[in-house]
Amino acid sequence: MRIPDELTWLRAMPGGAQWLAGLPELLDTCARHWSLRVGPPFGSGTTSLVVPADRVDGTRAVLKVQFPDSESEHEAAALHHWDGDGAARLLAHDPDRRALLIERCDPGTPLRVLPLDDALDAVVTLLPRLWRPADGPFLSLAEAVRGWTVRLPAAWERAGRPYERRFVDLALDLLTGLATGQGGQVLVNQDLHASNVLRSTREPWLAIDPKPLVGEREFSAVPMVRGPELGHSRAAVRRRLDRLSAELGLDRSRVRDWTIGHTMAWSIAGDTVFAEHIEIVRWLLD
Repeated sequence: MRIPDELTWLRAMPGGAQWLAGLPELLDTCARHWSLRVGPPFGSGTTSLVVPADRVDGTRAVLKVQFPDSESEHEAAALHHWDGDGAARLLAHDPDRRALLIERCDPGTPLRVLPLDDALDAVVTLLPRLWRPADGPFLSLAEAVRGWTVRLPAAWERAGRPYERRFVDLALDLLTGLATGQGGQVLVNQDLHASNVLRSTREPWLAIDPKPLVGEREFSAVPMVRGPELGHSRAAVRRRLDRLSAELGLDRSRVRDWTIGHTMAWSIAGDTVFAEHIEIVRWLLD
């Protein structure tokens, strides 16, 4: 098996080289364990190996083997919690191997191919279905904020102070204030962008690849507002903010502030600084 290029960056992560080296054997073990016939990897995963798989009864599925990071730790629990209502179904889970067998979305066309307002129509219908009260293993949004506010200043220093300090300070202030004044708590997905919603024959659109937290509804709109999949421009970002806030009955100022804070928290990964994240923050502050 050839390791997809999208995964090679993991060699720089602690334990990444060892995980990549063992990936072919791990894939083979999972295929034998679930009696799967697997195909070549999809090229979209950046922290997981994702391959098409057919079960012996002919069920078309997806086999996903995760790099053991904290953000994807409870993906299987989120899919199980939604139980196919607005999200792909979890068919099987091997927690020791961090392997998931998931319903395959056919034809699998991503939401990002739609015009902006058509895509937003779909999101307005889909998001409320995912707002379920949840307990269990999920990290709370407030706990996640505590981690972001510690890591962001340190990452900014390590990266050589790549943008103005005022953006760091603003994010810390916003995140701290938002975390302590939240509304009702539901299961939210901090990575629900327009490449993680796929066309399906079972339902018009299904969410995949959740990075779940338990927090207020306003936070759930953040990845769609920020994500470049539906256009990276001041007008597109503001259109997404305005429509999702208004049509989902969300507090626009809190959606905007969560977007600024979370975008800053995800603005640096290792040695990589995402300049487009800073552009988004500037547009939201204009």
